[in-house]
Amino acid sequence: MAFSLPDFPWDSLEPLKKQAAGHQEGLIDLSVGSPVDDTPVIAQEALSRAGNAPSYPLTAGTPELRAAIATWWERRRNTGPLESAHVIPTIGSKEMVGLLPTILGLRSGDVVVIPEIAYPTYAIGAHLIGATVVASDNPEDWPTNTSLIWMNSPSNPTGSVASIATLRSAVARARELSAVLASDECYAELSWTLDAVPSLLDREVTGGDLTGLVALYSTSKQSNLAGYRAGIMAGDPELIDRILQVRKHLGLIPPAPIQASLAAVLGDDEHVARQKERYRARRDVLLPAVLAAGFRVDHSEAGLYLWATRGESALESVEWCASRGILVTPGYFYGEAGAGHVRIALTATDGHIAQAATRFSG
Repeated sequence: MAFSLPDFPWDSLEPLKKQAAGHQEGLIDLSVGSPVDDTPVIAQEALSRAGNAPSYPLTAGTPELRAAIATWWERRRNTGPLESAHVIPTIGSKEMVGLLPTILGLRSGDVVVIPEIAYPTYAIGAHLIGATVVASDNPEDWPTNTSLIWMNSPSNPTGSVASIATLRSAVARARELSAVLASDECYAELSWTLDAVPSLLDREVTGGDLTGLVALYSTSKQSNLAGYRAGIMAGDPELIDRILQVRKHLGLIPPAPIQASLAAVLGDDEHVARQKERYRARRDVLLPAVLAAGFRVDHSEAGLYLWATRGESALESVEWCASRGILVTPGYFYGEAGAGHVRIALTATDGHIAQAATRFSG
């Protein structure tokens, strides 16, 4: 089957990046959202200890890792008791977002539902197999031939959070459709205006029934492990087993030293709390400056971004920021519904965040 993919969106920012880099005080990149703080020592030490790895690793993860994953979901996401059959490690979370339609055996004619404002890879994964993409946040509008539904809470880019009631409604509709419901929860530990971010797998959502449900999480943001590509998945054990069998055939295996590091960070909440406070401090500096510059910040109650608008096109706002040496992401990268917003990342050093605040409000 022949197919073509759209250009990688961030490549189109190169001219604006060059413009921003021409600022007399240099470029401050608040576009991609790549972590800049050190990887925790606990991860580095575990990586070093596991560095002698001559044998093939287990696709399912070591017993120690699967126990750590299950315990993490129970402790941090209120799933109730999980067993090894409920969980699996992934090579980061993006590869699972992109490949899940393929792994589940979807094909041309199937429908994949994604959020109206969405991380582009949800759609790319569907396009790769010729499936039809429907962007809708309303379960009543999800087509009867839907095979896979993506939710994303906290949202990238908006930072909005789905409530328990919203998640229950999605579960009920997905089961009416006999569709798989997948939730991308990679920013769940970074809530700002809420006490917590509910998981799709929360007992208050599922009542203990995980049928048809899977959820993803990544340590890239909470633990500065983006370079390790260390993610986790949990959910319906029948779905997890289907996913595992395909991954075995394709060789989609986290390396053994990475598995050891992942198990280590999942068992340590202290470094996660410290990193969250770093981001909170940066948000407290940047948010008032963005508001002072005439932006309105919508949602953004969780996650690593400010979802902001000046009541103009996203491109105009990106150009305004570039003229001040700041690169941000236009909201239309995430769908037509984002065309009036920009995404401003908190993932920069304290010094760069302080400089950006001065440029925004000056």
